[in-house]
Amino acid sequence: MKKLLRYMGAYKLESVLGPLFKLLEATFELIVPLVVASIIDVGIEQQNKPHIWKMCLILIALALIGLVCSITAQYFAAKASVGFATKLRHILFSHVQSLSHADIDRLGTSTLITRMTSDVNQVQSGVNLALRLLLRSPFVVFGAMIMAFTVDVRSAWTFAVIIPILCVVVFGIMLISIPLYRKVQASLDRVLGITRENLVGVRVLRAFGKQKSETEEFDSRNEHLTAVQKHVGKITALMNPVTFLLINLAIIALIYTGALQVQSGMLTQGEVVALYSYMSQILVELIKMANLIISMTKAAACGSRIQKVLEVEPSQKFPATPVTPDRDADAIRFSHVGLTYEGAGEASLRDISFTAARGETLGIIGGTGAGKSSLVSLIPRFYDTTEGEIRLAGVPVGEYPAEQLRSAIGIVPQKAVLFHGTVRDNMRWGRSDATDEEIRRALELSQAAEFIDRLEDGLDHMIEQGGRNLSGGQRQRLTIARALVANPEILILDDSASALDYATDLKLRRAIAGMDPAPTTVIVSQRAASIRHADRILVLDDGELVAQGTHDELLKDCEVYQEIYYSQFPKEEA
Repeated sequence: MKKLLRYMGAYKLESVLGPLFKLLEATFELIVPLVVASIIDVGIEQQNKPHIWKMCLILIALALIGLVCSITAQYFAAKASVGFATKLRHILFSHVQSLSHADIDRLGTSTLITRMTSDVNQVQSGVNLALRLLLRSPFVVFGAMIMAFTVDVRSAWTFAVIIPILCVVVFGIMLISIPLYRKVQASLDRVLGITRENLVGVRVLRAFGKQKSETEEFDSRNEHLTAVQKHVGKITALMNPVTFLLINLAIIALIYTGALQVQSGMLTQGEVVALYSYMSQILVELIKMANLIISMTKAAACGSRIQKVLEVEPSQKFPATPVTPDRDADAIRFSHVGLTYEGAGEASLRDISFTAARGETLGIIGGTGAGKSSLVSLIPRFYDTTEGEIRLAGVPVGEYPAEQLRSAIGIVPQKAVLFHGTVRDNMRWGRSDATDEEIRRALELSQAAEFIDRLEDGLDHMIEQGGRNLSGGQRQRLTIARALVANPEILILDDSASALDYATDLKLRRAIAGMDPAPTTVIVSQRAASIRHADRILVLDDGELVAQGTHDELLKDCEVYQEIYYSQFPKEEA
């Protein structure tokens, strides 16, 4: 949490003025019991009405000044805490964007969402309360004790005894509860994780009739979260009753000793009331401090979790200096490449070597889990190789700056992901300055223009989040068009035409091949028909490149390819 406070630098003035005005408010509040004592001892006892009116006006003035100070302090505290949280979210989001796919896989999506939402909100609340009460409450507690000594030294020793005991209770409970709140947040992560998993995969869950088992799993994790929260709640719940008990015992002792001193003439009735008021102020402030400590404990636990994410160093480093590609070299060259995911038991890819010339169409086929998507994810450097080397246009992929590398590659992932906005907005993800004519051309190449033309708004048609208002084939064609808008040098189609019929798939491949200049196209597909006309086909099996060649060559010599092909096209038809 301490490390996060450096982001408060832009709000130093507000961080000083907020507590300062709270201290001013507290100062005026400490004067009130003395004014009330004067009303009792002078105004009421001596029946001095002018004095009573004078003191009442002073009380009203103190209340108004205190109100103005309180509102001003709240304004500065809110400005500082909200500004701090905003900056923290920006920094956290920016840091997450710098992490590699492997880093995000390790941290978990649900965990990162929790950090940027509820954790940051909790830190914001803790900072707000700290600016308002962290100095004010101790100031009032010790100020009331000092003021009590100015009224009567003998009675004030009650304050001197009770305050250290209360501090021990409050800070003792705080030290016990801080690690428990960390456990609460960790349990909350697990609940959010299963919630996100079920909401994203709700169709699969219902298709397999797993609602009951998943509900039971959610109930189990939720009950564990509830149990942890109850445990820490029981401990923190002790703070208020114990505080009330100690303060009320002190008040009883104060009233008893005060009554004896009033009877003997050592104290006035007004002074006893003033002492009682100071003890009541201490009680109120300790209750506030107890709630403040609980909030700050939660904020500290959340801040620690946020800091752990910020301390994760990106596993990939990209150089800043652009490189000069060799236009005469192969567009893609893999040399003995291997990939092992972090925490995996075995390698996903082993000893992969091949080349793809400029403008060539490369097909990749293989059984489920053969490593096709893993292979193409290495080209834009979503993951780093654990063995071997990849060169694009003669330059090692690790020497490319991120922007130069990604701008040269158009990627259409397996899952078609669209964002809320118009068709035009989604297309401009490919290139932000693309004109309507360029977008139109990309839509025609991807065979999406036919259904876009039927829409009443055309390019202004609003797409729902995730493309919910489109069919699977429409989403796939739009994601292909989005990649084509950028005119990439390398186009990767990762099983991105699975929802298209054979005729549309054929038109799409012919349109891409007819582009001028034609990109180096990498097509990953389970369909033999989608890659049979590729210039070269790579056949993967269990992470290994078992064969490469044309369709006719592989159909003649490669058993794995024969098995895949004839499972889709019986020998008689072939």
